[in-house]
Amino acid sequence: MIFRRSLTQLGGRVMAMARDVGGVFVLTMEVLRALIPPRLDGRETVRNLYKMGNRSVPIVVLTALFVGGLMVIQFAAFVKQFGARALVGWGTGYAVFREVGPILIGLMFSGRVGANNTAELATMTVTEQVDGLQALAIDPIRYLVVPRVVAMMIMLVALTVIGDAVALIGTMIMSYVVLDIHPYTVWYSLVDNLGPSDFLHGISKSLVFGAAIALSSCYFGLTVRGGAVGVGRAVNAAVVGAAVSICFLDFLMTYLTA
Repeated sequence: MIFRRSLTQLGGRVMAMARDVGGVFVLTMEVLRALIPPRLDGRETVRNLYKMGNRSVPIVVLTALFVGGLMVIQFAAFVKQFGARALVGWGTGYAVFREVGPILIGLMFSGRVGANNTAELATMTVTEQVDGLQALAIDPIRYLVVPRVVAMMIMLVALTVIGDAVALIGTMIMSYVVLDIHPYTVWYSLVDNLGPSDFLHGISKSLVFGAAIALSSCYFGLTVRGGAVGVGRAVNAAVVGAAVSICFLDFLMTYLTA
């Protein structure tokens, strides 16, 4: 009896996961269809850009500053043991540009902006505002989802660029304080050993992560059921789904470009 119940619960969760993955895929196709021809509500897009980026920048700056300094502290023992002072900028820049920056900022963006977007759309769905738009012959995908997807992709790229720059500043500060390495040494180590492809690799990840966060949050926001309790569940599901998507997409993109 216990085994049968556990198997039933497992099957239900697998079916629910498959339904959600399929739902996000269908939503992706609907967004792409809404973008052909590319007609975008400029006012709604700008409003979402401001709302998503206004309070995200300070958090990203603070976190990136500490991350840059923390990486130097982790490298300090290796640098002192082998005298690899000229590799501090390269090591930190490589890690920040290609992996740490996009993933960390993407997860923070998902927890703050993605959750807020899910709650907003879920509330609109529960209070039948989305049904009201459909009654007025307004396509919710084109009016609500597309501007949010575009805004999240643009804003996450912008935040990643800011975070990368601040993390390098934190690296220079801690390199001088902990290892007595001049900031110019860190900078030339970075410039001499890294190319535009390393920076663009992280930017491309941010672009994909932004789309994944937007689609996950919009899907769970528009398919919410169960009133106020359902809104909370939708937010939780959206954040978890976005985090899993970020990790999976990061692995896939890293593997394909290795």
